[in-house]
Amino acid sequence: MVTATVIQFRQGRKTQKARHFLIEIPGVDSREKATKFVGKNVAWKSTGKEPTIISGKISSAHGGNGVVRAIFEKGLPGQAIGTGVEVN
Repeated sequence: MVTATVIQFRQGRKTQKARHFLIEIPGVDSREKATKFVGKNVAWKSTGKEPTIISGKISSAHGGNGVVRAIFEKGLPGQAIGTGVEVN
């Protein structure tokens, strides 16, 4: 299990995808290393009165610097940016 960081929504110039997020995994700095994580499960845990777990799956590498793209079952809140996720 690895703890990664949510960087940003996947977005274009005029669109933003609510279920797609860019995730940075520590120690992964190339596209070749990032493709090893494709297909792995991702879980984000909220902190609050009623903690919830939103799960997703890594779909592909994003760019050449080791960032991966994850698609979640439902969208994460905006407060999730900058927080950690577990990659299994």
